[in-house]
Amino acid sequence: MRWLVTGAGGMLGADTVAELRGRGADVTGLTRDDLDITEPGAVRRAFADHGPDVIVNCAAYTAVDDAETDEARALKVNGEGPRVLARACAEHTARLVHVSTDYVFSGEARTTPYPEDHPTAPRTAYGRTKLAGERGVLEELPDAAAVVRTAWLYGAHGRNFVATMLDLETRRDTLDVVDDQRGQPTWSADVAELLVLVGTRLSRGEDGRGVFHATSSGEASWYEFAREIFLLAGADPDRVRPTSSDAFPRPAPRPAYSALGHDRWREMGLAAPRDWKSALKEALPHIRKESLS
Repeated sequence: MRWLVTGAGGMLGADTVAELRGRGADVTGLTRDDLDITEPGAVRRAFADHGPDVIVNCAAYTAVDDAETDEARALKVNGEGPRVLARACAEHTARLVHVSTDYVFSGEARTTPYPEDHPTAPRTAYGRTKLAGERGVLEELPDAAAVVRTAWLYGAHGRNFVATMLDLETRRDTLDVVDDQRGQPTWSADVAELLVLVGTRLSRGEDGRGVFHATSSGEASWYEFAREIFLLAGADPDRVRPTSSDAFPRPAPRPAYSALGHDRWREMGLAAPRDWKSALKEALPHIRKESLS
């Protein structure tokens, strides 16, 4: 079985390629420079050159704030690109695993994680464009595609909250971190493993269609997340101080609550993703090592 990972230069794409190589899979990783998923001709050439049986689409426009004034470009990448991939997969009898986001929801829930079938209601341009991509994939490839939503990703590759906190811990006496946004800190390596699991099930004709949520279990605010990072790094967590979102105004509103439920995994007889604290404890040495290299 041949795998193709788009957006392989990003944090999640790089981890997905590494996960597949670690399993001895036949995998090709293509970066944004290697493949423009919005161009049908380029996608056709990728199929001709690599003959994938399963595509994992990690390519995306992820600049949440920039999308507020650049929605047309974000829609091209996040909305039209996945549909192009899905059409090509349909033509070649290939499977598609597409990565999406918690931003497709309103973020106005308070205490109950969003189930996979909860009505979508994006409040940002980024969320609207990602929802368009979900719909394109499921409309073009209803029997051979999965949409995997994730959130609050951190990892060893690229900029992310954990790497930023580790850096700031060495340069500032105290840090003010938002305490009125709650979600699920999620290690990208864990998500990569779940993407491969879903793709494998699809390729075998097993239950793997539709929508999945790939976030760590449990939940925290950014402030609680930062304190745990400091604690695991051997720093005093009391150096992290709580503040409100009003202290950091941004063009795109952030969800106040974006925890995602994991019912689909349980329905398939699989364990829900592990707790965010145990994942962070394992991830931290990898992130510190990468930041020093």
